[in-house]
Amino acid sequence: MVSGSGARLVGSARGGGAATAVLERPREPMSMAKAVTPLGLPAGLLRTARPRQWVKNVLVVAAPAAAGVLFSRHALVQLALVFILFTAAASAVYLINDARDAEADRAHPVKRNRPVAAGLVPVPVAYAVGGTLAVLAPAAAAVLCNPATAALLTAYVGMQLAYCVSLKHVLVVDLVVVTTGFLMRAMIGGLALGIPLSRWFLITTGFGALFMVSAKRYSEAVQMAGKAGATRALLNEYTTGYLRFVWQLAAGVAVLAYCLWAMEEGGVARSSLLPWRQLSMVAFILAVLRYAVFADRGTAGEPEDVVLRDRALAVIGLVWLAMYGLAVADW
Repeated sequence: MVSGSGARLVGSARGGGAATAVLERPREPMSMAKAVTPLGLPAGLLRTARPRQWVKNVLVVAAPAAAGVLFSRHALVQLALVFILFTAAASAVYLINDARDAEADRAHPVKRNRPVAAGLVPVPVAYAVGGTLAVLAPAAAAVLCNPATAALLTAYVGMQLAYCVSLKHVLVVDLVVVTTGFLMRAMIGGLALGIPLSRWFLITTGFGALFMVSAKRYSEAVQMAGKAGATRALLNEYTTGYLRFVWQLAAGVAVLAYCLWAMEEGGVARSSLLPWRQLSMVAFILAVLRYAVFADRGTAGEPEDVVLRDRALAVIGLVWLAMYGLAVADW
């Protein structure tokens, strides 16, 4: 029997054959995710843009800080602008990447919860917003900063999109692309302010980034050893021995380059109280050695997570920053 409201009465024989009426409501069609709501879409777009990853863009202050021009009003305004533009460019890549990988992410136990894969953000919307940001960020940099900043942002977006499409499947190249992304973050602040970039600064930053990237890959490989379904396809092709070699090599080159930079002007204090520039080598080397402990254990995940959960490493980092600042200020 069917009721007027669309519910169905079902008779069931129980006990002495008496019929018991059970109200059965019509089943709702199964859907992969909840319907997109006006409030849910912006939240989903924000989650897809990976706010936790924005802390990496603080590297835009690296070159101006090294040059000692960080605290002028012009520098602060330009660096805030560059931070926003780089964040927009990185968010564009995340949006396009998740839209492209939506089908594959739905089969993954963790990535299926991403807003695009879960259906909270429609694939066309993710493509549209990502594409818009990818165009607007370099264009705004050309108008508000300078051509060099716009060119670097354009190169970053192009390189990262190529990584999403194919380069992440190429051995060694994937490590180089991710490392170059960090290096570009460190370079763009200097380009925006017209600061010449030291060769030692570039070498130290580049190999320091490679150290952390390869340590993270090594940790993922160690944790996934003997398990099916690696989060990165290339982890099945890299050996843990190779990845260990890469992060050890990168750590060594980064330390050497930093020491060469620190000793460029000799080890004697001039107008400053102590040779802070040279003394900062001790803190830098200790920081690398401490970080290597987590790399060796296979627990070096995101760099910011490693620093935040290890108090000793955080203290060493603050001491290094203090010495570095005193060296730049020439106190």
